[in-house]
Order: sequence, then C-alpha cells, then structure tokens
Amino acid sequence: MLYMVSRLKMTDPLSEVKGIGEKMAEKFARLGLLTVGDLLGHTPIRYEDWSSPRPIAGLKQGDNAVFRGTIEKVFLRRMFRRGISMTEARIKDGTGSISLIWFNQPYVKYGFKEGDELVGSGKVSAGKRSLFISNPAYDFVKEDTEFGIIPVYRRTKGLSSKGIWGAIKKVLPVSEPMTEFIPGKVLLSEGLPEINKSLRNAHIPNSISEADRAKRRFSFENLFLIQLSSLIQKKKLLDMKSPVIGSDIDFAKKMLSSIPFSLTFAQKRSLWEIMQDMGSGRPMNRLLQGDVGSGKTVVAAIAAMEAAEQGFQSVIMAPTEILARQHYSTFRSLFGHMEYPIALITGKETVVFYGEKLESSVKRKDVLEDIKKGKIKTIIGTHALIAESKKSSVEFGNLGLIVIDEQHRFGVGQRGHITRKSGLKNSLVPHFLSMSATPIPRTIAISMFGDLDLSLIDELPKDRKPVTTKIIPPDKREKAYDFIREEVEKGRQVFIVCPRIEKEDEEELVISGPSWSDAKTVSEEFDRLSKKIFPDLKIAMLHGRMKPEEKSSVMEDFRSGKKDILVSTSVIEVGVDIPNASIMMIENADRFGLAQLYQFKGRVGRGPHQSFCLLFSESASEASIERLKAVTEAKNGFELAEKDLLMRGPGSFLGNDQAGNPDLTMRALQDPSIIRGSRRAAEQVVNGDIRFEEFAPLMKKVEEVQRNFHLE
Repeated sequence: MLYMVSRLKMTDPLSEVKGIGEKMAEKFARLGLLTVGDLLGHTPIRYEDWSSPRPIAGLKQGDNAVFRGTIEKVFLRRMFRRGISMTEARIKDGTGSISLIWFNQPYVKYGFKEGDELVGSGKVSAGKRSLFISNPAYDFVKEDTEFGIIPVYRRTKGLSSKGIWGAIKKVLPVSEPMTEFIPGKVLLSEGLPEINKSLRNAHIPNSISEADRAKRRFSFENLFLIQLSSLIQKKKLLDMKSPVIGSDIDFAKKMLSSIPFSLTFAQKRSLWEIMQDMGSGRPMNRLLQGDVGSGKTVVAAIAAMEAAEQGFQSVIMAPTEILARQHYSTFRSLFGHMEYPIALITGKETVVFYGEKLESSVKRKDVLEDIKKGKIKTIIGTHALIAESKKSSVEFGNLGLIVIDEQHRFGVGQRGHITRKSGLKNSLVPHFLSMSATPIPRTIAISMFGDLDLSLIDELPKDRKPVTTKIIPPDKREKAYDFIREEVEKGRQVFIVCPRIEKEDEEELVISGPSWSDAKTVSEEFDRLSKKIFPDLKIAMLHGRMKPEEKSSVMEDFRSGKKDILVSTSVIEVGVDIPNASIMMIENADRFGLAQLYQFKGRVGRGPHQSFCLLFSESASEASIERLKAVTEAKNGFELAEKDLLMRGPGSFLGNDQAGNPDLTMRALQDPSIIRGSRRAAEQVVNGDIRFEEFAPLMKKVEEVQRNFHLE
C-alpha cells in the first residue's frame, strides 16, 4: 500500500494508493484508469457553478440543472414486478418542489433526514405525474459551506462524479510534479499555462474561465502530439524507398475492358493518384475515402492486379471475416480471369482461387509456403494476417502493396513489423493504401491523418438508383410495416437496426442517461416482430455479443435469402453487401450520428431494385428532427459529415472513448484556433525552428503517441 506521505509517481497503480484500494481501483479500471497518471489525466467533461442554483419552479424537462432545496420527505419503494428498489427524496425551495430519485441504491435513504438542505445538479426528466432528477450529484449545505465551481466527470456504474473528484483531490497534492514537454516557446506563443498549473486548474478551478484555459492547454497538447507524430512519420517516409510499380497502360486497358461496368470519373482520378504514388519509388501513404458503394474496392483491386502483373504481392486486410470474404468475392468475380492466384485466409478457412473457376480449400501450411515463395500474388484476410501467430503468421516473398480497410491509422510499429516480413530487398518498404467509407470532414482528416495523402471518390456509379429516405412518425408505424410486408412479398429483404442489444438494469440506465430506458433493443424487437408483427416471415437476429461463427452463419443465411428480415445493432454498419435488400429501417434514428445513419443507408440500394431508408423516431425535439431531415436531404456522406461536425462535434465520427482519442482531442477539433496553433507548432518542430532533438520530454511523448495512437 502506497501511503500518501511520500510523493506518488504517475506510474503508481491506483490499487496500491491509500484511500483507493483494490475494490475502488476495479471501478476506475472500467474507465481505463489504472495509474495515478491516468486518474489525474481524467479531466472533467464540464463544470457547474453551484453558487448559483436555479429556482425549482423554473426547471424544465431536459435541463442540466443546479438545484438547492430542503428535504420534505424520503421514501424507499420496492418494485417487486421489476425486481428493483427506488429511493426518492422530495425537496423544496421557496418556489416549488421536485423529486430526486436513485434506483437500486436503498442505502441512500439512510443518509438523509427531513430538514436537511442539499445543493446539487442533474438532468431533469418527466415522470407520469411530475418532474424528477435521477441519480443527481449532491452535497449537504452547512453553515460554513461555500459552493463554487464543481467539475463533472465521465463516470461508470458504482463510481459517481463526486467520488472521482474526491479521489483526485486526495491524490493531486501528494503526486510528484509532471514534467513539462511542450517547449516554452510554444507555450508563450499560444498563451498556454504550464502543465502542473493546468492540471490543478482543470480539477480544482477558481472560475470557469480558469478551468477553460487549463482544458484548452490539454486539448492543444493532444492535437499537437498527434500532428507532430504525423509530420515526423511523413518526413521519415520521404527518406525511404519503395518498389517502382509503374502503370502498364495496355494491361490497365485490358483489365478495365473486362469488367462489366465503367469506372466513374472519381474512381479514375483516385486510381491515377494511386498509380502515380506506386510508380514514384517513394512509399505511398494514402487514404482512399468514398461513400458506401462508391467503388473503393474496385480501385484497390486494380492497383493490386497492376502489382501482380509486375511481379509484386498485395495483401488486403479487413476488420472482420465477413468483410474479408466479401473482398475475396469481389476480387475473384472481377479479376479471377487474370489467372493470378487469390488467397483468402481467415480464422476458419484457407481458400485459393487459381482462375478458370478453379477454387480449392487447401492446407494453411502449404498456402503460407507458396506466399513466402511469392507464388500467390494477392492475399486477403483480417488483420490477424500480420499478427505473430504459429497458426497464421504470414511471411511474404515480395510484398509491394498493403491495403487496409476501415482502419485509418496504421501504426509505425505495425508498418515496421510487416515490412520486416515483406521479403523486399535493399531496405525497400511496401506501399500503403487505407480505405474508409466513414465520411470524415476535411478539417478532421487533415488534423488526424496529416501523414496520409487523401483521395476522394465523391460520386456513385451512374446506374445506382438513389435511396428514398423518409422520417416515419409514431402514428405511421403500422403503414410502414404494411409496406415492409409488400416488399418482402416481392422477394426483397429488410434490415431493421436498433441502438441497443437488450435492457440493462435501471441503475445502469441512469448512469447512461434516463432517456435510454425507452430505446429499442434487438432482443425485444426480434421477439415482437417474430411473434406479433410478421409471424409468417423468416426473421434473424444479429449483434456484437454473438460468437464470430454465429454472426457468420446468420449473415450467410441472410445473404443467401433464407431469411427475410435481419434485426441487428450497428454491426451491419460496415462491410455487408446484400444486393437484394431494399429496406433499411432504423429504430430510434435520433440516437445515431448522421455519418452513422448514412452508413446504414448505404447498406441498401446496392442492387437493381428501388430501395428505401425509413428513419423511425419518437423524439419531440426540434433539433433531433432537423438532424434527421439533414439525412433525407444530403447529396453525399461528406456533405452530411460537415453538418454532423457542426451539430454534434467530431466524436460522432471517431468516437469519444477510443484509445488515443480522449474527449479533449474531440473538442479540440471543433476549435479552428487550436487546430491552426497545434499545426503551426508541430511544423516549427519538424522544420527545426525548435530543437526537437534536444528536448527529451517531447521526444518521449511523441514515441508514446506513435506506439499507442490508433483510429480503428
């Protein structure tokens, strides 16, 4: 046990800190907080001024309100049918009264008594008869108590914002000072406070403005490190060499004439940019962006065939086995006649297509040997292809091209690992192409992927019918079901997407936000649709908690037409190609980001049939309805992405909780001045205006980013 009489190190485990211990540390671990440094780096998501509570009579549903009142009564109710308890404290001020409610926390009742005065905050919700605040943060008002700026932290089950703040206030004063790694010249020019001052002001501020300055510093440092890492990586690549894979015009014409459609102008432009890179002798490092169905895979396949024609191998890596099989099918159907063997390697199967409709399942050991000798030119699989594994570790003969699908950030360590196994001579490194159907606004793309050149496929194939998108209000639900039945009777298939898998307990819902309690779940909708709405139709269920083999089996049944309707979570967002599906029905559409809704919409309209996207929402919020209208009106995913950036922020694209992407980075991407300032500072370091090599703390931080930063 680490007693807080000596200085705590940032690397000390929280489980060994006195006053926290193992049980509390397990709760912090749910938030990814394992060490003292992790805890202090867990900055507040917002601040509340408890010195200025609002009159209770003026509170409205949806408010994040600060309240102050005296307890009138305290109740403890048991809801036997639902198997939960509910503690209710009724408080009043001079204007009115409101209930404070805690689910499954009966012990709360015994901490209160009538006449106690409380101050606190929480979200106001509407019950059947009156307003209430669920699971509020609070404190008791005493004679000598003064309330000021209170930080609010992202929390988890069994760990309140108040509990997190209490732990931080204990640990912060006895922790060793952090080492400043931003050069003083940058701090001065950008008007940023020193790191230890920023840390204290972020957690224990004297004013909102003081807290904002501290958080601005941390937002800046995250973006500065990411951009600096990208620029350093880009500069290093300029000093490297890759195989020259020039464009063979006659071979390209032969390929293009053999496929049953014409490339769009955007596809041709992107292909030209890729081939220019591959023929330059310098490592290609390119991100190919395009809407779902815009033809990114075809462009990558042509590049891979060009590499094969010139004697080089290509590896295409997908995030799921479903998507890997889909890519294999595309490569085989379009370019199987080229007679370059195409291998599919997943956790379950090893298949090689040799051309002339000759496909065989073969021993993995034999395939790995042929890949090592360079006999198989195109290898498709998941990211497990580059993992260190006795079962599927791949060594190449002469790997010229790496294609990564839906993993925007390919780490320095990963690149080095696969380069060592590429089989290339004379220190050559493979070319790298990343593909993404996620529409990322240009400001984010430049900031987060500064080392990647961008190619954009911003048009769909000319024969693609636009998907008709409609917002369906609650009173039109039955008509929508009738329409779905009509489409199924025509032989079409249907996706139904829900935001949740199943109901959690009430306490968990309170932590996530009370409004989630009425969100549709896959399990309940599957049961209801199967028994009550479409009992005569064949319905399947898909979600992320299912085993990989179960998911593959469900998708294969749907793909082959054995199932009419697939009820799913967002796992169908990426890499599902069912040309016969003509309806995408999205429950609680207002719970999803616009970019995500556009991805769902792209899952239909991939065949010859007119397709429809039905957005179901029971929200009365004008802002929610405006967001959904944007989906019905957007011409493409990139236009929608820019709107989503303005409406919801960058977390709706990249995810606020992803490793390497703290909330602060997400907020920094909404501030043009931080984007410009961090880029300017990073360029100063790379260009030598600031002596990077002499500033060891900054070098160490950049190395950490290069090891740990991924967007997947």
